Formats: sequence, C-alpha cells, structure tokens
Amino acid sequence: MARWCYRHRLVVLLVWVGALLGLGVSASGAGTNYAEVFSLPDTDSKRAYDLMERAFPERAGDTDTVVWKVDEGSVRDDSVRSRIEPALTEIGRMEGVGAVTDPYGEQGAAQISEDGRIAYAQVTFAEQADAVPKELVQDVVDTAQGAARDGLQVELGGQAITRVQEPPTGTAELVGILAAAIVLFVAFGSLFAMLLPIVVAVFGVGTGMFGTQLLSHVTNVPELATLLSTLIGLGVGIDYALFIVTRHRRGILRGADPEEAAVTALNTSGRAVLFAGGTVCIALAGMLVTNLRFLDGVVIGTTLTVVLSVLAAVTLLPALLGLLGHRVLSRRQRRRLAAEGPETEKVSGLAARWSAGVQRRPRSVAVLAVVLMAALAVPLLSLRLGTVDQGNDDASMTTRKAYDLLAEGFGPGFNGPLQVVVDGEASDGLVTVLEKTEGVAQVAAVPPANGVSVIQVVPTTSPQDAETDRLIDTLREDVIPGAGVEAHVGGVTAVSKDFATVTGERLPLFIGTIIGLGFLLLLLAFRSLVVPLTAAVMNLLAAAASFGVLVMIFQWGYGLDLLGLGKEGPIASFLPIIMLSLLFGLSMDYQVFLVSRMHEEWVHTRDNARAVRVGLAETSRVINSAALIMVCVFLAFVLSGDYGAAMAGVGLAAAVALDAFILRTALVPAVMHLLGKSNWWLPAGLEKRLPHLAVEPKEEEDAAAPTPSGVPGGPASVVHGFVRAADGEPVEGAAVTLLTAGGRQLDRVLSLADGAYIVSVPAPGTYLLAVTAAPYGSRAAHVTVADGPLVYDVELTPGEVDAVN
Repeated sequence: MARWCYRHRLVVLLVWVGALLGLGVSASGAGTNYAEVFSLPDTDSKRAYDLMERAFPERAGDTDTVVWKVDEGSVRDDSVRSRIEPALTEIGRMEGVGAVTDPYGEQGAAQISEDGRIAYAQVTFAEQADAVPKELVQDVVDTAQGAARDGLQVELGGQAITRVQEPPTGTAELVGILAAAIVLFVAFGSLFAMLLPIVVAVFGVGTGMFGTQLLSHVTNVPELATLLSTLIGLGVGIDYALFIVTRHRRGILRGADPEEAAVTALNTSGRAVLFAGGTVCIALAGMLVTNLRFLDGVVIGTTLTVVLSVLAAVTLLPALLGLLGHRVLSRRQRRRLAAEGPETEKVSGLAARWSAGVQRRPRSVAVLAVVLMAALAVPLLSLRLGTVDQGNDDASMTTRKAYDLLAEGFGPGFNGPLQVVVDGEASDGLVTVLEKTEGVAQVAAVPPANGVSVIQVVPTTSPQDAETDRLIDTLREDVIPGAGVEAHVGGVTAVSKDFATVTGERLPLFIGTIIGLGFLLLLLAFRSLVVPLTAAVMNLLAAAASFGVLVMIFQWGYGLDLLGLGKEGPIASFLPIIMLSLLFGLSMDYQVFLVSRMHEEWVHTRDNARAVRVGLAETSRVINSAALIMVCVFLAFVLSGDYGAAMAGVGLAAAVALDAFILRTALVPAVMHLLGKSNWWLPAGLEKRLPHLAVEPKEEEDAAAPTPSGVPGGPASVVHGFVRAADGEPVEGAAVTLLTAGGRQLDRVLSLADGAYIVSVPAPGTYLLAVTAAPYGSRAAHVTVADGPLVYDVELTPGEVDAVN
C-alpha cells in the first residue's frame, strides 16, 4: 500500500483534497445539528426533570440575566429606571428575544435585593443558547451595557452571553499548530519536513470534524465532541506523522532510495502507528461501558477523527514523501550525503548517555521517578467532582461579574437554586419543613401547572460548595420522607451532584475495561506478561499524578492567575472519564513505540540490558519531541475561552509530559533493567495459543542493515558489547570487524555514542574480532561463539597494537 501511494502520489493527493473539500462543502450546506443530550437515568434529578418538562413544556429557549447595581441610592430611583427600562424595552423588541421579565412590574419585587442596590431582569431567547445568533447576543450585551454610567454597573450572565466572550474560533488550534511547527523545525531542521506532520494532521482533523458535523444530523452528537476531536486529532495526527517521517529520513541518510525508505518506514513505523491508533480508539470506546448516553456522540466524533488521522498518516504521508523526494532532508544533510555518502546509524550523544546512565543506576532512577510521581499524586486524595459554572470565569468577564453581583444581592445559593418537584399538589407542610431546614435561605412555591408542583429552594451556600451537596442529601433522605410526600430534587446543581455520583460509581468499571483491553493488546504484540502488566501500573501512576496536578491548579488555585483562568472550584464531573480515555490511549502510543524497539533488539540478541538500552537511546528523542508537541497543542486550549476546555487541556498536557518525560524515559526502562529477562516471560502453553501480531517487523529490506556476506537467511547469532577506553569512557566510532579464521570479512560496524556495538555471526565457531579507533590504535582477539549471543567488551589503549597470530 505504501509503495502504491508513493508511486501514485498525485492521485492520492487529489483524493484527499477532494474528500476534504467535499466534506467541507457538504457540512457547510447542511449546517450543524448538535444535540446536548444529557440524561442520567434512574437518578432523582432525572425524575424531577421529567416532571418539570411536563409542567412547563413551553420553556424551550435559553434564559439569560441582566444584573445592575448602584453605588448609592436604590435601583428604584427614577434616575436608574430612566436608563434601565428603555434598554430592557429595546431588548424585548429584538427579533429572537421571546420575553423580558424586569423587576419594575407588579411581580418583580423578588428581583430586587433587600438593600435595594442590586436588581436583575431575565431575558428569554426563542432558541437554546447554541442556536442564538451571536449578532443578537452582542446586540443584547451592547444595549444593556449602554445603560451603564458612573455609579451604575450593568453586567450580563448566562450561556448565550458566554458565546460572545470567547476568543475567535480557531485561536487555540492555530496557536497549538504554530507551537508544534516550531518544535518540528527544531527537530528536523527542514521546512518541508516540518510541514509534513502539520499537513497530515490538518487533513485528518478537517475531514474528522466535517464528518462529525454531518453525523450530527443522524445521531446525537454534543458540541463538546468537536472540541475533543480537535484536541486529540491534532495531537495524534502530528505525532504519528512525526514517527513515520523520522524513520523515513533515517533510511535516506543511511543510503536508501527515497521510495524504499518510505516503504520501509511505513512497513515498520507505519504498522506501529496503526496499532497505536487502534489502542487510542479502544480507549475512547471504553467510555461506552459507563452507560452515559451523552458520551456516545463524543466517542463517535473522537474515534472518527483518530481513524482518519491514522488513514492520512499511512496513505497521504507516503504520497507527500514521494513529492518531496530528497528534499525531506535539510540542505546541510543533502550536501553531506552527496559529499560523504551514507552515514552509519548512530544515536545522539545525549540520548545514548542518558540511556547508559539509566542502565548503570536503575534503582536510583526508579526511586526518584516513583517519589516524584507519588508526590504529585497526593492531591488526588482531596479530589472533588462538581460543576463548572460562570463563577469560575475570569474576574474581568461580564459573566463572572454578573454571577458575583447576584451572589452579593441575593445570596451565594441564588446562582444554583434547587427545585423540589411534586407529582400533584404540594402540601403547605412540605413548604414549612423546607423553610425550617438548615442550609436553606429561601423557599418559593410556584402555582401548580399540568398537575405538577414546583418549590424553588435557594441554598445558603454556592452551587460548588460541599455544603450544598450535603443539603441535597438531607432533603432527599430526611426532609422529604419526613414530610410524608413523594418529591424529587432537581435543578442544575442537583444534576451535577448526581452526575458526579454516577461517574464515581462507574469509574472503576471503566478503568478496569480499558486497562484490560490494553493488557491484551500488549500481550499479543510483545509476547510477554510482564511488559503489559508494567504498562498498566505505569498508566495508573500517570493518571493519579496528572489528576493531582489538576487538583492543585483548579481546585486549590495554584497558578490559576498565571494561566488567566479565573477562580478555583471542583473538577468538572465529565473530565475523569474523557481525560482517562485520552490519557490511556496516548500512554499506550508511547509504550508501543518504546517497547517495540526494545522487543526487536531482544528478539535479535536475547540480551535484556542491551535491548532496553538501545530501545531507549533510539526512541527517547522522538518520543520526547512527540510529547512536547502534544503538550503545546493541549496547553493552547487554555486560550479557547472555555473553562472546561482549559481544564481538559491543562490536565492532558500534564499527563502527557509526566508520561513521556518521567515514566517512559526514566521509570519504565529502569524497571525493565531491574526485572531483567523476566520482562519477556510468557508461559509456554500461552505462547502456543496466542495469535501472532507483528507491531514493528524486522527491516528485512533495509539495505543498510548488516548482513554477513555469503550467509543465506541472515545471521545465526551475534557478538555484542562495549568499546571503552582504559578509564572506562565509551569510544564512539570505533571500527569493529568480524573475520573468519582465514581472514575473510563477515561484518563491520561502528560503535555508537555509548560505545555499544553488535556484529552478526553466521554460525557457531571461532572468529577473529578486530577493533580500531584513532587515537587508540587496534586490538584483536579470537572469539568463540556457541549457540547463543556472545557478550564481549573491548578495552583500547592509546598507541597500542594487539597482534593475533
């Protein structure tokens, strides 16, 4: 498939451009039909909601609030009314506004605070918030705030008002892409190579978003799905292309033809991308086991985007590589390749030194990493799930100011009233009991409608206060049953509490499902019980530490001002499930890319220490670059203007950074060094029954891979070890040659930055191993190879020549 896409690059490119434009035109013509379907079956708040819908079916539009406050006097003064009333009248006449309820009418006394300095009016639109035109909302805001003057403050709150405070659509995405471009340019040093992953990600995310928009017409898809699809699609799209382009460039530098390098890259890293993308989709599908139906649309949108991003990486990318040819390298690399010829594969000094350091001190590295992760996970013990509302907005926003004014004038609980709903007529005794309940500030009974009675209960505490949650429990468990009636407690605050409860109950099943599926996939891929078990523990540790960071920032408030994210509060109830899905999928990506290289080396040498060292040295740089891109993309969503999106972005950025920079780069290899050959243990009976799944097969077509001359079928064994100086320092670039007893050369390699080398042996027997490096001179020795690999370290001394008869 890679070769076909490479050779028919114009056809592939035209198909992708046509698909993107076609889906874009279709989606623009069809519009959006996002459905904010939020249902919590078998909960008290859901039963209250059903009764409310029966009682007031006509209240379909979004209701927002205009709040004003005077510094002196009263809001009833003529000087205030003469400015406010005309503005409210003008708003009421706007097309798309259903009604305006102001405090100056006969029934409006309750809309003025006791001290007379704060009042509010309710503006009911004809449509839900997402369907109200932004131009109309902006007109409402401008008209209301136009009535303000010195000593008269006017603010607005509500879901529709929030929409006009958001930054321009696409700001977060553009900032994330720009940051990713900088990281890619530093990593590749080539403009064309930098653009490849970005172009692939744009095509994957673009087709995914347009496809999700079209699917919203045939199934329930929440608007949240588009945000999360963009978030995850940009990250994985750029990362997957980065892995493949890195392998492709390495092949060209080692002398392969661009077409063969592309085919090899897709047949190796491309397979790993397919496997990694599958694990992300499985982790996302794990959300379905929670039985929270509003997440179904989120699963559809995000999974579709990931699938299309993977498809773009394995079809569009080889076509683009065919268009670029050698230009995928920087000019300096092309000049060096032309002047000096192919280079041997070598690892950068820093990566090799770090890998060797982890091997030398695995216990120290493991202890430090565990202590750091455990310290970051401690705040998780105080995690509290709840709702994110406009009280968390930045203090400069009008929605936050309106929220604070309502809390000041009518009590903190006014922003999140509870509804006690009775099927039938509510008794006076119930109202009396509610008024006497501790934690209740105000009770107001609404006249029965359609056989349903509603009693509005205003708590003394804010919607996000833990005391409000306790009040809801008291009403449900003690007060209402004690009054001898059947009633249900609803309202936004009660729904949020029930959602947090349901999420907490189903979270263990959800975590168990995605951990179990990930375990099975890694078991099939790496033929080991210990590797997937280690990955599962690491994933849990990463999740705990990242949620600890979330609690510190958003619940405790550390750094919120620095990020410009408003006021601290509970963690959004929806976040654990969505964030864990993305985190487990992305963690599995890094685990696959890291361990697949280790597994390849283990199969070749059966030396665990070398496998772990080489795997880490060769993949750590690309994994860290990929993680840095992810962090940039996720952190950019702080600029989205949405507090919930910012929370998800910061949480995922922290999770990816901790997972890549601490777990995969330090703790995982340290633990694998400590476990030794046990890493690759699999019972013989299970080995026979498991199907074989090759994540990253051996590069049989790689011309640069050493193969002993005249040996059909490749090497039977290997000799490997380190080349070091007398003081123990590694010798890089030493020429290591394996010869027959008669002097015929079988294999020749150069030692890596950490001094490591590996040469292929055709069959058991005695051979001559010669090592030469300036200024150390030469050393040679006879080596006897049995059935397995032979470990042989060489020490070189300056000026020494070791002759062998």
